[in-house]
Amino acid sequence: MNRFDRITAILIQLQSKKVVKAQDLADRFGTSLRTIYRDIRTLEEAGVPLYGEAGIGYSIVDGYRLPPVMFTQEEAIAFVTAEKLMGKFTDSALNTNFSSAMYKIKAVLRGTEKDLVENLEEQILVIERPKNSTPPANILDVLLKSIAEKKVVKMIYKAFGNDNSERHIEPIGVFHEHENWYTIGFCHLRQEYRQFRLDRVIEIKLTDQPQEERASLKEFQQTQEAIRAGFKVQKAVIRFDKSIAIYLQDRRHYFGFVSEVVTDDYVEMTFLSQSLEEGLARWFIMFADKGEIIEPQNLKNAVARLLNTMMKKNQVSENLLT
Repeated sequence: MNRFDRITAILIQLQSKKVVKAQDLADRFGTSLRTIYRDIRTLEEAGVPLYGEAGIGYSIVDGYRLPPVMFTQEEAIAFVTAEKLMGKFTDSALNTNFSSAMYKIKAVLRGTEKDLVENLEEQILVIERPKNSTPPANILDVLLKSIAEKKVVKMIYKAFGNDNSERHIEPIGVFHEHENWYTIGFCHLRQEYRQFRLDRVIEIKLTDQPQEERASLKEFQQTQEAIRAGFKVQKAVIRFDKSIAIYLQDRRHYFGFVSEVVTDDYVEMTFLSQSLEEGLARWFIMFADKGEIIEPQNLKNAVARLLNTMMKKNQVSENLLT
């Protein structure tokens, strides 16, 4: 990226957030902080009303806007692809809003990009819709508004094998996994954080009740204290050989995965699990030849008990372990 394109991209990023840190810009563009400072001065000299505060970041004075941006051909292709995926993997309300935004994006495309988009729209298809991948009605839309506006949602939820129940929850995030959308939030009924599968939501409504100050989804996953406030959990640290890391991704969240440290040789995963001696221990056994339990001792004991029971039931000689 040449300097002109970088400065333009910096200006666009400054308009996208209230405050932008110089380090974030340096990380994005792969440059030094000194280069970013020099680019910022260039923008100021060009008349862009910027102000900065040491340790905080840079902001643009309210009211200043860059004229319509011309998108590249590659960006136009990305928009079309995203529109197709949105239509298959989001609810109808969110998809409608995205389509409306796409009209505005298309309005500022150059003639050649408009022709490209028109031609590609019929050439990109998402044929297979995963089972239960699209929540009905406006569930995602309401949840995202709830998270953005920090409001409580009221919903009728059908838990697996149970009757419908009314829940008031404070959502902290949504995610898509194993062909389903989920939300994690503080449940007023259970007085703890719970995970809800969105295809089991019968009705949902945004209320005027403000949320309490809760951890974000990222903080929820990374901070032990935030999770312990809602769950009776135990911490476990397991180190796996990096060669099998790809096989650990799919189901680790079911056992309380919260974070990982990746090195050249291994992946060290931290879990906060409600079912340490049963769920996590049984999952670990599938990869035990490539794993090492760092802590706690009771998880090691649970794995040993399970293996001992297996050996006795299947009449496996203990000599095979040596």
